[in-house]
Amino acid sequence: MKKTGILNSDLSSVVASMGHTDLIVVCDSGYPIPRNVVRIDLALRQGSPGIVETISEMARELEVEKITFALESEDHCAALIGEVKALFPDASHEGIAHAELKKLASNSVAVVRTGECIPYSNIILHAGVAF
Repeated sequence: MKKTGILNSDLSSVVASMGHTDLIVVCDSGYPIPRNVVRIDLALRQGSPGIVETISEMARELEVEKITFALESEDHCAALIGEVKALFPDASHEGIAHAELKKLASNSVAVVRTGECIPYSNIILHAGVAF
């Protein structure tokens, strides 16, 4: 039995299999997950787990070179976006229109659904290289 790191077997497997430039989306509970993308559903109840809690654990195992978020996030959840940026101080970040974020998400290796209930609190992590 694994005793540290990401314990969810689906999420652990996806993170371990990611390569440079692969995308993974961490989203709120209402995000429309594309049918062609692997869904990893962590939502337990409203607010749990939250996006920051989820990404914080992922940050221990995933090298991230870029963070993409919706421009609309700046009006609805600026503090959350700030917390995510702080988890990856060396990563670049980009705000794009929410509609564009949804299009980009269809190219991700997986979408991780959390229990977050804050509008526009959806993040795309771009895998980097750890060497």
